[in-house]
Amino acid sequence: MRIGLMIGPERGRYSTKVERLRADGQWAEEAGLATVWIPQIPDDFDALTAAAIVGAGTTRIEVGTAVVPVQPRHPVVLAQQALSVQAVCEGRLSLGLGVSHHWIIDEMLGLPYRRPAATMRSYLDVLDQALRGPGPLDVENELFRVHNPLDITDLAPTPVLLAALGPAMLRLAGERTGGTILWMADERAIRSHVVPHLTGAAAAAGRPAPRIVAGVPVCLCRDQEVDAAVARANRILAEAEVSPNYQRLLDVGDARDVGDILAAGSEATVEKRLRAFADSGATDLSARVVPVGESRDERLASAGRTRAFLASLGGSF
Repeated sequence: MRIGLMIGPERGRYSTKVERLRADGQWAEEAGLATVWIPQIPDDFDALTAAAIVGAGTTRIEVGTAVVPVQPRHPVVLAQQALSVQAVCEGRLSLGLGVSHHWIIDEMLGLPYRRPAATMRSYLDVLDQALRGPGPLDVENELFRVHNPLDITDLAPTPVLLAALGPAMLRLAGERTGGTILWMADERAIRSHVVPHLTGAAAAAGRPAPRIVAGVPVCLCRDQEVDAAVARANRILAEAEVSPNYQRLLDVGDARDVGDILAAGSEATVEKRLRAFADSGATDLSARVVPVGESRDERLASAGRTRAFLASLGGSF
C-alpha cells in the first residue's frame, strides 16, 4: 500500500493558504511519501488550483484531487483546467472526480442531483477523449453535444479515479477509470463491498487491477488520548448524518461514524490498523491527520508527531 497524505487549506488564515499548500506538498515529497491528495471543500480553495500550486513546488510526488465534483463544471472546461494543471505537474496529476452529494449540488448550488452514475458516464465520454492529449473532441450523448478541439499538453493520458461508493459507481470506476477514492469506508466495507464490485468490473472490461485509495483519519497519540482523538475526528470530519451516500457505505462495514475508522494510538497500534486496510484490498492510503490537544500549539505538535510517523513508513508497506 502506497502512503499518501491528505492536504488542503485550513479555515481562515487567508494570507497563508498558498504558502501552506506549497509547504505541505514539499514536506510530503521530502518525507518520501508517494502521494498528496487534495479535497474539494465546498466553501474553500479550488482543488485543481491547489494541485497546481503543489505541483509547481515539487518534482517527484504524485498530486491527486480527492475529489472534484463534476456537476458544476462542463466537461470541456474541466478538461481544460485539468490538462493545464497536468502541464504544471509535469505528468504527476491524478484527477479524482465525484458526483458529490445532494446537499452540495442541489441545496447549496441549486443544480439537479439525479442519476449520478449516468451523469458520470456521460462526463467520462468527453473526458476519455480530452485527457488522451491534443486533438478534436467529438461526443454526442445523453447530456452533451461536444465538437471542440483541445491543444494544451502532450503529457497524456491523465489518470482518472472516481469517488465510488455504491455498486453502480464502483462498476463504472472499474470499467472506465483507474480505480476509486474512498471516504467513510472501513476494512470490511473495502473487502466485502468495494473490492468485488470494482475489481470484477475491471477484469470484465479487460482493464488492469484498479487502485483503491482509502481515506483514513490518523492520530499518533498516547492511549489515554485515543478517546479525545475519536471525539475530535467525529466533530471535525463527520458527514454521514447529512450524506446518505456515506451512510449506505457505512451500512456495509462495521464502522458507525468516522471516529470508528480513525487509526489512533501508539506507533504499533496505528501501523497495525493501517496494515489492516492494506490487507482488505486498499492499494493506497490518503491519511488525514487528526491532531489532539487543548491549545493550537499542542495540536500543531500532535500533527507533527503523526506526520513524522507517516514519514517513517517509507512511502509504502
